[in-house]
Amino acid sequence: MSARPSRYIPHTADDVRDMLATIGVADLEALFASIPEKQRLARPLDLPRAASEQEVAAELAALAARNAHAGSHGWFLGAGSYAHYAPSAVDALVSRAEFTTSYTPYQPEISQGTLQAIFEWQTMICGLTGLEVANASLYDGASATAEAVLMALRIAPKRRRVLLAPGLHPHYAEVLGTYVRALDVEIARLPRGADGRSAPLVGAVDADTACVVLQQPGYLGAVEDLAAAAEAAHAHGALLVVVVTEALSMGMLRAPGELGADVVCGEAQSFGVATSFGGPALGFLAAREKHVRQLPGRLCGETLDARGKRGFVLTLSTREQHIRREKATSNICTNQGLCLLQATIYLSLLGRVGLARLARLNFAKAEYLKQQIRGAPGLALPLAAPTFNEFVVSVPDPLAALARADEAGLVGGLDLAPYEPSLGPALLVCATELATRAAMDALVAALTGRRA
Repeated sequence: MSARPSRYIPHTADDVRDMLATIGVADLEALFASIPEKQRLARPLDLPRAASEQEVAAELAALAARNAHAGSHGWFLGAGSYAHYAPSAVDALVSRAEFTTSYTPYQPEISQGTLQAIFEWQTMICGLTGLEVANASLYDGASATAEAVLMALRIAPKRRRVLLAPGLHPHYAEVLGTYVRALDVEIARLPRGADGRSAPLVGAVDADTACVVLQQPGYLGAVEDLAAAAEAAHAHGALLVVVVTEALSMGMLRAPGELGADVVCGEAQSFGVATSFGGPALGFLAAREKHVRQLPGRLCGETLDARGKRGFVLTLSTREQHIRREKATSNICTNQGLCLLQATIYLSLLGRVGLARLARLNFAKAEYLKQQIRGAPGLALPLAAPTFNEFVVSVPDPLAALARADEAGLVGGLDLAPYEPSLGPALLVCATELATRAAMDALVAALTGRRA
């Protein structure tokens, strides 16, 4: 082996020689003497010639262009991760040094920017959910849901039953099952109604039920009757936990807290965070103020400093895994800071009016697509419940339909066979503001097998 360093390795020949001398090895051959000869490569690696930064960037861009991506107009895949347009100002602002140099805000006097971002985020989540307190975010929607259920079990420690509505995302249900696997907890499931919504809760909730977990909109897109669910849960002293995977829906639908939800949690990736092949994501969790002591993670608060100026501190930060151990409310000791910052900037840019307009635009796009599907041969909408921007389409052959969509440059949706086989051959389709009319028409043509 040669001591001559590679173009992309910062060590010079002198550096290598000094390091070998320090550890008492004569040369690189002696350094690797413990590795059997037959396991060592005796020839140079078969690598292409060295390239300049410009050439490497061009090659990587060409490779990336081969991927279908969520920023394209032909992306109709949702199911928990949603393609939305993020203004360029989001990336520009999160890249500022004031934010990139911050790690974790344990010293408030040097972390005011980060603390204020968290505080503003909490305030926005409270406004969207209709609840009084929100934490500084969690890792993703699935873990936020599991933490919300654990919270409900702490609030009602003698109750050991958790009732899951059929519209809960199947991956969230799996994560929840993992969280409570070692606990004395029964997970029961509600049946799905004919229109896609949950069957009525009357008779399903009992005195041992700690909480009802209901997703809004549901995994199949159905908008649920939260007020009726809250009434049924509260009649037996149970909490209503509402899960939101498409956070943009809160810009149009009435706040869950106003309809009786006790805890609202879920995924806020839609707020300026790229899908990025599935992560990172941004979990959120809000609750009524009387339950604040059972809230997992950290909570930022506003205060005044010694000079009477506005400032921010971590009001609740118990560092559970270090201090409380078996008495901990959770092992969540940090938050998804960068994604939180992206979402906070995104929401600040859109504002209350802009978010509502965007939500209505998503609804209108999906309604147009549903209208085109209703009149298309071989296609049907099997569920009658109202939806936001996602819904189920019955197709004769989902795999063939998705293949035709792919040939047309479209990502046509999710095959529901592994998740909802009772629906028969069907796709879950989502239309956000990125979907153009031409792309939606092309999707319908691809699903039917006709030319657009």
